[in-house]
Amino acid sequence: MANAEDETRRARLRTLKLAALVRDHLGGNIDVGPGVFPPGAAALAGGEAWVMLEDGPERGLGPALAWALRQEATALHVLADRETGLLARRAEAFAFPIDVWHVAGRTLLPGVAEPITAPPAPRPEHAALMPTIEIGGAQPVVEHGVVMGEVRGLEVCRVVDDVATGAVRLEVGVGAHDREAFAIMHGDVPTESALRGVVDAVTTSRGPGPSDHPLRRLVPERLVRWQLIQDPSAIGLASLAAAEPPQPRPNVKDRFPTTAIGATADGELVLVVCSVGVDLDLVPYATDARVAAGGGCGDASGVRAVWLVVPARDQIAITGELIGLSAEPMQLVTAPDSAV
Repeated sequence: MANAEDETRRARLRTLKLAALVRDHLGGNIDVGPGVFPPGAAALAGGEAWVMLEDGPERGLGPALAWALRQEATALHVLADRETGLLARRAEAFAFPIDVWHVAGRTLLPGVAEPITAPPAPRPEHAALMPTIEIGGAQPVVEHGVVMGEVRGLEVCRVVDDVATGAVRLEVGVGAHDREAFAIMHGDVPTESALRGVVDAVTTSRGPGPSDHPLRRLVPERLVRWQLIQDPSAIGLASLAAAEPPQPRPNVKDRFPTTAIGATADGELVLVVCSVGVDLDLVPYATDARVAAGGGCGDASGVRAVWLVVPARDQIAITGELIGLSAEPMQLVTAPDSAV
């Protein structure tokens, strides 16, 4: 009961804060109609939507735009106290009036779009452990300078620097806490042997057919990508390879869209963005992924088509509406049943 009351009070305070910001910015006694928006607060003023993002603003543009569309708003104003550069960049990718504002006290400052920068290369001493990952049975993967090993899309090891000594080592496990626990319990096991044991367990749990195993449920979108890479013809492609995401993943176990670059039989390059579950921010994320892959930040400057691969059960009407507002064309593609 206390938690529910705390959330109600927090939502009320957010709504009051947003109303005050809007009135101060527009001036005068503006009628601000509050709305329900759990990641922050939302309101209508003069037919325009004002949405304040507080929880995870970097993933909030899609939900904010969806709220505006449902209110039949004529424009959207997005307020945040951080990540406004990212939000402003993504806002430019939509054929809908969107202004992003940085909240500085009681003042709203225009958000300035930040360009996507090319991801850093891994340090040579980190890249030197990629053969060890392969010998252990995992697939080496590099994302934003981080070297890791995956099995069927699930990270099972990562190259890190020892906090105490600075030495480079390969840690085995799924996520930081798992790697730490594994080191405590199996510190005397040679890395390659330890990795093979984890690889075998993950391979079994993430194999074909339905499974309720916890390891099967982790990052299902990366399992979908892995399966499509094994058989790109399942979605009509001749080839498919993993691509680095436009931004680093916040957490290895969190659900987050994942990307790949494929080619049709005619040689047309296609950006594939895989997602599982209802993700209102999928389309804004894909606009960033397109820029990263085809806008000079990747090795696929010829990318023109963008395919959003989502299970049939997770395809909802608002996703199609958001695709329709994208300045660049996108196509919703159904993930094969075997992949989910």
